[in-house]
Amino acid sequence: MTEYTRHTVVALAAFAIALGVSLILYKIFIPVLRKVKLGQKILDIGPNWHKCKEGTPTMGGLFFIVGMLVAVAICCFDTLTDPPYCMNVHGERVKDYRLHINLLLSVLTGAVGFIDDYVKLFKKRNKGLSASQKMGFLIVTSLSYLLINNYFGYIDTSVNLPFIRGQVELGVFYYIIAVLVMVYFINCANLTDGIDGLAGSISCIIMTMFFTFAVFLDKPQMSVYTAAVLGGVIAFLAFNYYPAKVFMGDTGSLFLGSAAVLMAFWTNASLLIFLIGLIYFIEGISVMLQVFYYKRTKKRLFKMAPIHHHFEMCGWSEWKIVGIFSAVTLACCVAAYLVLVLYIN
Repeated sequence: MTEYTRHTVVALAAFAIALGVSLILYKIFIPVLRKVKLGQKILDIGPNWHKCKEGTPTMGGLFFIVGMLVAVAICCFDTLTDPPYCMNVHGERVKDYRLHINLLLSVLTGAVGFIDDYVKLFKKRNKGLSASQKMGFLIVTSLSYLLINNYFGYIDTSVNLPFIRGQVELGVFYYIIAVLVMVYFINCANLTDGIDGLAGSISCIIMTMFFTFAVFLDKPQMSVYTAAVLGGVIAFLAFNYYPAKVFMGDTGSLFLGSAAVLMAFWTNASLLIFLIGLIYFIEGISVMLQVFYYKRTKKRLFKMAPIHHHFEMCGWSEWKIVGIFSAVTLACCVAAYLVLVLYIN
């Protein structure tokens, strides 16, 4: 068996383990969450027909994160305990801790969501953490990711420009822009989790694209990570498609937003997150435009924001919204994959 084949088999094993572990956890804990009444509170500002979803178990993202961690621990035990060497951006031979870093920071971001969910459920504060608290946590985790990568020399402060095969050196501004991009897209992923199956479906497509890319270029650590996340989220979707039996909560949505952004940085294609995460970007922009337009005119630009709620108010079913948004994400990911293969790596 060649190294390439072995790496692919290990990644597929990670997918299967994460899928299996997560399915078992959902089967066990969804009834438990119902019994102890750890259910979603539906705010009055949402569509009134969402009221029937009140009480649906939430914090379900915790279980696919656990499934992912189990899969990575089993399939990458040697890598985690004795990392291989790689060449950093300075041409130095260093230990490759990128899997450790991405695991740590994506899980820490999920932990921010867990705290938010905990406050909502146990402290009876429907809005969870304040916007400033959540933003502060996300800035700290994003900046930590960049500083740790900088310490080991994994970060190149120049940005790859697709199509012209050029680079722009940003220097210290790279870190400022990178933190803003990371925090924005993680928050946008959180906003996208507003109807059954939407955030999970989009995340599955994005992780499939990064998994395919990692396998194509034989990046074993990335292929295991993306396969494990993909397996866990597919298990979650089995219980989250309309009508949902469980919600991922901020625990899951912040983790998935972080995972998508970190993969873009891992592939040295941070600019492509605007294409890969186009739906995330649109969801976030729709909220900003709604607030800005209302403050200027006292009228609403959309019937409701984020924009998936606007389409709901226009009479679209949840299935239709998920289908169209997923199709757009798939088209964007195919385009991004071609750019990655042909122009960047």
